[in-house]
Amino acid sequence: MDKKKVYRILDANLNRAREGIRVAEDIARLYLNNESLSKKFKSLRHRITRIAQESFETDKLLFFRDSKGDVGSKGMGKMEGKRKGIASVVHANLRRAQEALRVLEEMGKLVKKDSAEKFKRVRFRIYTLEKEMGQKIKI
Repeated sequence: MDKKKVYRILDANLNRAREGIRVAEDIARLYLNNESLSKKFKSLRHRITRIAQESFETDKLLFFRDSKGDVGSKGMGKMEGKRKGIASVVHANLRRAQEALRVLEEMGKLVKKDSAEKFKRVRFRIYTLEKEMGQKIKI
């Protein structure tokens, strides 16, 4: 196993998960003015960071990052450039976070096995929050 490559995958998906959640958090806070929902998203972002700190050598995440060499950093996907409204922004970003958490579950097993269950619980919590948020903005 190439630990450097595993850590690159972990780093990218930790960032992707937190970024997606942050978009939903800001929409809950600033668009919906919903303090409760905003706090729930914020709590999950911080939970992801804590799991990473407990499970991985976090200094290696940054050390092995290769933004310049990332073949996926160029261009934008077909759907990435399209958003129909606030609901589609929330939906796209929460899906992004869910997918990243699934990757963290699988790749985390290679570094610290028990991290997988922790990331899974966060992912399922996001499914619940997605429904709650969707009811407020009609996803």
